[in-house]
Amino acid sequence: MITNTELHSQGNVFPGKLTSFDHVVDTLTFHADNGVILQVQIFRDSVIRFKYGTGGELEKDFSYAVEATSNRGYNKLSVVEKKNFYEITTSKIVCHIAKTDLKSRIFDLTGTIICEDELGFHYEESYQYGGEVVKMSKKAKPGESYYGLGDKPADNNLRAKRFEMWGTDQYAFGKTTDPLYKNVPFYIGLQNKVAYGIFFDNTFRSFFDFAQERHHVTSFWAQGGNMDYYFIYGPEVTSVVSVYTELTGKPELPPLWALGFHQCKWSYYPESNVREITSKFRELQIPCDAIYLDIDYMDGFRCFTWDNEKFPNPTKMISDLREEGFKTIAIIDPGIKVDPDYYVYQEAMENDYFCKRADGPYMKGKVWPGECYFPDYTNPKVRAWWADLFKGLIADNGLAGIWNDMNEPAVMGVPNKTFPDDVRHDYDGHPCSHRKAHNIYGAQMARATYEGVKKYIYPKRPFVITRSAYSGTQRYSSSWFGDNVATWEHLSIANIQAQRMALSGMSFAGSDIGGFAEQPTGELFARWIALGVFHPFCRVHSSGDHGDQEPWTFDENITNITRKFIELRYKLLPYLYTTFWQYAEEGTPMLKSLVVYDQEDAQTHYRNDEFLFGDKILVCPILEPNAKGRRMYIPRGEWYNFWTRETITGGKEVWVDADIHEIPLFVKSGAIIPRYPVMQYVGEKKIEFLTLDVYYTRGKEKSIVYEDAADGYDYKKGRFSLRNLSFKGKEKEIIISQYKDGKYMTEYETLRFNFIGLPFKIKYIEVDNVKISFKDLNYDQKTQTMYLDKNFVELHIVGK
Repeated sequence: MITNTELHSQGNVFPGKLTSFDHVVDTLTFHADNGVILQVQIFRDSVIRFKYGTGGELEKDFSYAVEATSNRGYNKLSVVEKKNFYEITTSKIVCHIAKTDLKSRIFDLTGTIICEDELGFHYEESYQYGGEVVKMSKKAKPGESYYGLGDKPADNNLRAKRFEMWGTDQYAFGKTTDPLYKNVPFYIGLQNKVAYGIFFDNTFRSFFDFAQERHHVTSFWAQGGNMDYYFIYGPEVTSVVSVYTELTGKPELPPLWALGFHQCKWSYYPESNVREITSKFRELQIPCDAIYLDIDYMDGFRCFTWDNEKFPNPTKMISDLREEGFKTIAIIDPGIKVDPDYYVYQEAMENDYFCKRADGPYMKGKVWPGECYFPDYTNPKVRAWWADLFKGLIADNGLAGIWNDMNEPAVMGVPNKTFPDDVRHDYDGHPCSHRKAHNIYGAQMARATYEGVKKYIYPKRPFVITRSAYSGTQRYSSSWFGDNVATWEHLSIANIQAQRMALSGMSFAGSDIGGFAEQPTGELFARWIALGVFHPFCRVHSSGDHGDQEPWTFDENITNITRKFIELRYKLLPYLYTTFWQYAEEGTPMLKSLVVYDQEDAQTHYRNDEFLFGDKILVCPILEPNAKGRRMYIPRGEWYNFWTRETITGGKEVWVDADIHEIPLFVKSGAIIPRYPVMQYVGEKKIEFLTLDVYYTRGKEKSIVYEDAADGYDYKKGRFSLRNLSFKGKEKEIIISQYKDGKYMTEYETLRFNFIGLPFKIKYIEVDNVKISFKDLNYDQKTQTMYLDKNFVELHIVGK
């Protein structure tokens, strides 16, 4: 164990004794005798911000991550001076700040310690010992678990591991590769069934140690900047994620088509190849909503241009594809080719928009076009210029979305794969080096892209996807996990990454289905599709150099399996869209690891494979070849096997049969799952009725269905339909109540109820207190289906 004396001898400095204290509204400021300042800000009853300064100064507030409009305010705040500490109390938690060293301890209202400093804040500003570090260490309790940190491929529980935040282009990464593309310095702690979160809002290269170096200490530190972090009290994991997402910004609803199936490859060209691929989807009746154009659509890889030989009339091609139900999405990278005849380069040079080195010259690096300069997206003028560049691609050519890649930023042919540290950035009027701006470079590119797409796609909704991200990027963009590999290990990694991203406030994410590098077997591709359709972002993408990777690449059996699972996704689109609405409205994760679903059950704390898709559907992928099923953990409660409709009581590990055409899939009893008919693309057919699959249970359960026009912004004016459905089941009776909100009129007038697991024969049915004949409801006893007016208030079914 390292002692305080040893740390001091290594150049570390700790806060001294308290000399003064002041309290202004929501902010408490503590001054120590050696110039350390601790500012404690009460954001909400459950959120406290801790910001430290040294040398008697606090840096001005500025954050790319924290949403300026996030909810703030509290119901209670009292501050009491005690003999050895100040006691800060809200309606949710109590915080002690020690007078001797400014260490903090946070309790719940019963007096149980939730989180406390170990050595607490310490820092180093020293030429002798090598630069600047700010560090915080917390006590790690026995049995405490940790989750979060974005796209890390390690097992869900982070205990006994260490990680780095430094966005890096990691082609063919593995399970132990670190760092990766994204920087999400947010984690969740869980101990004694109580959850809390820590968001370390520092964009410098940073590190997290979850009791690896010292088994009783968790710490986080950065090589520069402030010690500025937010403590978020749960006590539920879901609440922590929800509040963190509120703090860093909730996403907009995407257009419904963006939740459909997407097909991508490096690279579909020329135009005839694009048309051949899209025609094949329609010929084989495999649903697909989006086709992607990789870098080869450009003229010599120059962004915002077209290769006129490969794509002689892109506007007509995109229009024709739209008529066939395909949205076209094209890639845009940050590297701008050094070419005096290239208009984007000319404009950036004229306005001084490119990043520069410390001694003056432009930052030059090799990417796909050759030698490139790079826009400084941390400059608001550059972002506005970049946004306007999308007029051609979006407004004129008709693209439906933009794909940002290589924005860590990635540079080829240099050992560190990115810019040198001395590159300078505007940082929205807070000039800095690349050491500070690196981790948010890609996020600000995604922001500028989003603003441009939104401006020129309006009145429709924008769609953007990015590879690099920082906390808060969910406001602007979806994301994918980067250059994975066609292996069974990577199928497992994709499963973990999707869960972790959802836990980290970035639910709209997915993997390159089938693997980007190398060629999957048909079996691996089928198993990956079966998982990928349950990820919020669903796209096949491959590098192309090893062969094709479309659904029909393998054999007829694999094609049929792929079609079956993609069709299942399209059937579940109203359920998925409702889940996204909950994410956008409440910040709740769209995918829930078992620990999120039931943190009270210690069996869930180390589970990696199983997850909840939304609130009601349990998924567990098959992760090894030649498997006819697998063992999986069923969480507590009653569940229906989706395929067999058999029920099982959870809280145990069981064997589940699942040959290649199935995936272990369960539905929570009492759930009401909305379904659409299968379509080849969103909006292809008029929806004549909404199917509601009702899974019987004895007891109560609530479900919701959210719908709107599937694009545009009328939903923000109240033109949405929200069905609040309550299920109450008894031995020989069912009551389903509906409360509707919103002004949107769905195109269908009828609901089709499909009852699953009904344990009795129906004696009679009442709708809104009026008995209705079986004939008037088109009741089919064999299939247990019936049809009701969509505006019913109460359905009462009585059994014999």
